[in-house]
Amino acid sequence: MTAISDPMEPVSYRVESTRKETSDTFTLHLEPTNGGLSRPFLPGQFNMLYVFGVGEVPISISGNPSEKDRLVHTTREVGAVTGAMKNLRKRDPVGVRGPFGTHWPVDESVGSDIVFVAGGIGLAPLRPALYRVLSNRHHYGRVVLLYGTRSPDDILYKQEMRKWRSHFDLEVYVTVDRASERWRGNVGVVTNLIAKSPFDPHESVVFVCGPEIMMRYTVEALHKRGVDDEQLFLSMERNMKCGIGLCGHCQFGPEFICKDGPVFRYDRVAGQLDMWEL
Repeated sequence: MTAISDPMEPVSYRVESTRKETSDTFTLHLEPTNGGLSRPFLPGQFNMLYVFGVGEVPISISGNPSEKDRLVHTTREVGAVTGAMKNLRKRDPVGVRGPFGTHWPVDESVGSDIVFVAGGIGLAPLRPALYRVLSNRHHYGRVVLLYGTRSPDDILYKQEMRKWRSHFDLEVYVTVDRASERWRGNVGVVTNLIAKSPFDPHESVVFVCGPEIMMRYTVEALHKRGVDDEQLFLSMERNMKCGIGLCGHCQFGPEFICKDGPVFRYDRVAGQLDMWEL
């Protein structure tokens, strides 16, 4: 792979394919045009994606870590840059900087039960960790995915979700805030699933990603279940601009999300997370 010494210099990629996930969410599959990034990504890290003539945004990597020469990013259309990304077509150029940030401690959690708690698009940053766990399934105890969305139409990766639910060694529970007439699953917020989930709270490591309000209540529910702070990890993705802690835009208390995160052990950010509007 090409070695890039300047972390602010984007590497050239092109669109391999795009896929619409929901009404406002899509997935980009990117392939390098000349060598690619200088190092592989770890589950939980993010890249800065640059649309030429428009700008760049930080987006978590949501692909399989074992696919070294392919980048996958799932994002929601929320502004000018992601709006331009939604309109990209096959072979269109994209600049990529990264990978940046901390990662989910998947390899450090061998021997434990692994619990994934995702809200909405928060499933995307968790998916690489789930891939890594499933590819080394014999190293872990129970593996549980708890996933909540606004409605059945907002469920990400629908085909893959059906595949995951067919696994005998992966337990998947999905809930929606608002059910349709055809929905036969759980209704309610994702925190409702925690009390009845089949995992040992004293032998589990829990990875959580979603809106901050969802993560606050998820932490409360996990504490009630008996999960300690040292077993709990959150992805705090907010306000990142440069990816290297230079601009200060993503400062969260004493931490910089892009450099010290986005994945934090809960006890590192508990004080800040409890401060509303920080």
